Amino acid sequence: MAAAAGRLLPLMLLLLPLLVVGAAASSVTYDHRSLIIDGRRRLLISTSIHYPRSVPAMWPKLVAEAKDGGADCIETYVFWNGHETAPGQYYFEDRFDLVQFARVVKDAGLYLMLRIGPFVAAEWNFGGLPVWLHYIPGTVFRTNNEPFMSHMKSFTTKIVDMMKNEQFFASQGGHIILAQIENEYGGDEQAYGPGGKAYAMWAASMALAQNTGVPWTMCQQPDAPDPVVNTCNSFYCDQFEPNSPTKPKIWTENWPGWFQNFGESNPHRPPEDVAFSVARFFGKGGSLQNYYVYHGGTNFGRTTGGPFITTSYDYDAPIDEYGLRRLPKWAHLTELHKSIKLCEHTLLYGNSTLLSLGPQQEADIYTDHSGGCAAFLSNIDSEKDTVVTFRNKQYDLPAWSVSILPDCKNVVFNSAKVRSQTLMMDMVPETLQASKPDQWSIFTETVGIWDKKDFVRNRFVDHINTTKDSTDYLWYTTSFDVDISYLASGNQPVLNIDSEGHAVHAFLNNMLIGSAYGNGSISSFNVHMPINLKAGKNNIALLSMTVGLHNAGIHYEWVGAGLTSVKISGTKNGTIDLSSNNWAYKIGMEGEHYSLFKPDQGNNQRWRPQSDPPKHQPLTWYKVNVDVPQGDDPVGLDMMSMGKGLAWLNGNAIGRYWTRTSSTDDRCNSTCNYRGTFSPDKCRTGCGKPTQRWYHVPRSWFHPSGNTLVVFEEQGGDPTKITFSRRVATSVCAFVSENYPSVDLKSWGKSISDDGRVGAKVQLSCPKGKIISTIKFASFGDPSGTCRSYQQGSCHHPNSLSVLEKACLNRNSCTVSLSEEGFGEDMCPGVTKTLAVEADCA
Repeated sequence: MAAAAGRLLPLMLLLLPLLVVGAAASSVTYDHRSLIIDGRRRLLISTSIHYPRSVPAMWPKLVAEAKDGGADCIETYVFWNGHETAPGQYYFEDRFDLVQFARVVKDAGLYLMLRIGPFVAAEWNFGGLPVWLHYIPGTVFRTNNEPFMSHMKSFTTKIVDMMKNEQFFASQGGHIILAQIENEYGGDEQAYGPGGKAYAMWAASMALAQNTGVPWTMCQQPDAPDPVVNTCNSFYCDQFEPNSPTKPKIWTENWPGWFQNFGESNPHRPPEDVAFSVARFFGKGGSLQNYYVYHGGTNFGRTTGGPFITTSYDYDAPIDEYGLRRLPKWAHLTELHKSIKLCEHTLLYGNSTLLSLGPQQEADIYTDHSGGCAAFLSNIDSEKDTVVTFRNKQYDLPAWSVSILPDCKNVVFNSAKVRSQTLMMDMVPETLQASKPDQWSIFTETVGIWDKKDFVRNRFVDHINTTKDSTDYLWYTTSFDVDISYLASGNQPVLNIDSEGHAVHAFLNNMLIGSAYGNGSISSFNVHMPINLKAGKNNIALLSMTVGLHNAGIHYEWVGAGLTSVKISGTKNGTIDLSSNNWAYKIGMEGEHYSLFKPDQGNNQRWRPQSDPPKHQPLTWYKVNVDVPQGDDPVGLDMMSMGKGLAWLNGNAIGRYWTRTSSTDDRCNSTCNYRGTFSPDKCRTGCGKPTQRWYHVPRSWFHPSGNTLVVFEEQGGDPTKITFSRRVATSVCAFVSENYPSVDLKSWGKSISDDGRVGAKVQLSCPKGKIISTIKFASFGDPSGTCRSYQQGSCHHPNSLSVLEKACLNRNSCTVSLSEEGFGEDMCPGVTKTLAVEADCA
């Protein structure tokens, strides 16, 4: 303890320059309540957008969508292994142009929160740390280890100096208001023994010594030393408290969805629950909340971690993988942000009181010296709606909801009442328009050793230590003789393979006989494949594959992959153990070695023209010239007809594709109840379907003409059935009840004397350039169901369809009031009416 306490003194001294900078014109400090920017406490909504998971052409629109959604700040990790490709060799171009991304954020008038890490986890390959770092002698990650800390400090300093050179820190008049060092280390620290604590203290000290003039944070780090602020990452952070009464309550990661693994169904987090968690956080004294992620994007190339995490990093985020608003989630949260901002001054400068309103109901009340009052009424019962009395007035509180009252009187928002429309997106297929329809080119890989073997061992080598992640692929090959008497037993021989992961394709005598792979977080596997041996020499070639390296966990850098045992059972004389045979090894595929995916390889003589490319053939490269899909909708590559492999457009790595299906009983439910504590297994869809069918191809990657698509297929598929698909909004839905009054948030407390509430209404809007072409369903009464599966209830107004058609057909947008005047006679007195609508956009 004495040694640890001794380190705190220099850390406290480092606070002094921070406070001095805080007196400058552009200052960022903090107190117990919030960040203080230019002398004023600020309540901040932050949104994660990771620059390498999109492309520069998308950045301005993504940032603009976040700003329109109520964001004050953009947050991003900094991806070390994307920037320092070899010791001292840096890359800051294209998707990794961090300075340009920061400039886009600044030009939009938003703050930037820079999470340097440089360990990031983030479902990113190797947690963002360079693979080469693992092979520097004596290096151990994330502990009191001199080689690791030396390189970590060097990279951190590199990034800080780049930002300083651009004068991006707030202390320089810029927009970076927070920086983060390390990431979610608190839960792992103890496992590293004394070195863990020493490392955490060193990381904080090293960061502060960068003299950025803005506060530093450490998320999930309960022992973060002053003045570094410890923060929360979780689905819920309302009960989180910082480790010092002098620090503000900051939520670094609110997960609005979850990532997905190949072979798993698709997780979703309902917008009602996300809004509930945010409202609870600010009601309980929070001051800065960041969505991780607001736009997830795409793990292009081989950047995904895991293993097995999908190329898509959509994350069910408010802005989807393709850069489009996900409605109603985006709109519901936008309304929430506006409502919270109405309470900002009272929340940050007022005094708080907690008032019980029932066994699971409460009010968090804030009052300030100017007479301001704001209240958050919560019902944390996960089953029962209730009516509470607050200040002599009754309020309906649905189960698992929070109502926001900026004046302690009138509700402007309830987290469970979604007023926004639902926008239904579809992938609309287009024929893969080939510039030369009858002209494909192919290259077929050699099974096993191509060119010369790299080395021979009479044992198995670790896959990752051999390839050093320069490729997904490593060949293990051997041969053995079989006497005809071995095959005379009448039994079926079986090839038995044990592997540490992640996947394998097995070839016997140049024929693919099967594939196997791990699952989820368990990368190891074993497989038993019936085989047909021949008398004499038999050749086995096993293509071992990684599918993204581990990205988190204690000592994760030491986790291996590759074969551990190969045996053949079922022969007359028992089991043949091939594990100690002489195995010849070859790193990577020949097509990779010759860069067949690059545009300048079009005349490479390894490509063979074919008017009818071979189908369902393993280890085959395909190349075809394609036209640009029409319009300006985002584009995905439909790989349903293929198996597993890699794809490129004009040399840009689209990523790993794998049409692996999820189990038919993989935790999917026909309905999703937002009430109650959320977990990633709670609301899932897509059981029995391919985990990922479409692969995002940014529009900026297309040329006006002369586009080249290259696909490397490992198992076998039909490339002629590959299509581009455009992501298009095809229909809109709404489900709004009479007790969902709308609020004019812009006019609140300004130009009108009342609270700005108006009657409940449904608002429908198609994307720009489209009109509402058909009303497919309309029911005013007590309908049920979800978008595209609405059903009439026992109460249904017969004029429902005609009212909607009159108001909405052939218009881009329309508004329909849920008033009796609009629909005529009340058909069901005493019933709270709901209007459900589904309309097509064309």
